[in-house]
Amino acid sequence: MDKKKRYSDYNTYLRNLFGQRVQKITVDAGLSCPNRDGVLSRAGCIYCNAKGSGSGLFAKGLSIKEQIESGKIGMIKKYKAKKFLAYFQSYSNTYTTCAHMKQLYDEALACEGMVGMAIGTRPDCVDAEKLDLIESYARDYLVWLEYGLQSVHDATLKFINRGHTYKDFCDAVQLTRGRGINICTHVILGLPGEDKNMMLETAKILADSGINGVKIHLLYVIKGTELDNLWQKGGYTPMEQKEYVETVCDFLELLPDQIIIQRITGDPHSDELRAPMWAGRYRETFNMIQHTLEQRDSFQGMKYNP
Repeated sequence: MDKKKRYSDYNTYLRNLFGQRVQKITVDAGLSCPNRDGVLSRAGCIYCNAKGSGSGLFAKGLSIKEQIESGKIGMIKKYKAKKFLAYFQSYSNTYTTCAHMKQLYDEALACEGMVGMAIGTRPDCVDAEKLDLIESYARDYLVWLEYGLQSVHDATLKFINRGHTYKDFCDAVQLTRGRGINICTHVILGLPGEDKNMMLETAKILADSGINGVKIHLLYVIKGTELDNLWQKGGYTPMEQKEYVETVCDFLELLPDQIIIQRITGDPHSDELRAPMWAGRYRETFNMIQHTLEQRDSFQGMKYNP
């Protein structure tokens, strides 16, 4: 763990693995989601924007290779990076055939400097055949499979229209473990109907779930979403900044330090953000979390009880 940050952060993890800075490049594979195409729903999750929380670059005609080569330019200029991970972010990136998945992953990993990939998906969009394919890449590359869970509470999952249950997540993790694939779980703090105890219950359960990483997100309101409609009608109140910061610190204290923390808050596009406006001040919130941990003399895993 990086004691300066007081939690096991992703950049340090990558630097320790590869001996230098490694940068993620976001990739849009142009896939869909069973919660969007009518298999489960056409509405999507109540907080998800029209681009599936992605870049929309595929719709603009950019191939996987073109997206990566374009993304490299800024990473090389800003960070002097020489090694990269392809991050398949938009929608559900195992929601297609194995043949198509292989085509996408091969194209990404063939680009110069690629040392691995991260694949964002849903726990109900994997099976043994797809995991066999992903496992084959994990023999030669760093591979993270990112499951969107958001909460361990089924009532919450139903309310936000996730279209899957906590058991679906557990089944996916069980099927993924032992394959050399790193498992990252996305959680959202501030979901409608959840109090602090419920959010921390998610941390306690994930602590012993066998996952390798966590991304912690703030629930913010994006224009044009169902959550936006709910917020405008007074049916949803976002978390205050200090409340979020304190909850993140509590959350980290409950996770064992071998779990890599890939994100500790969201970073919305300013032109899409409706509320809370402080969500657009990423660096400020990030610094507040570091400062609060220092004030508490707290660190990741401090309250973890296996």
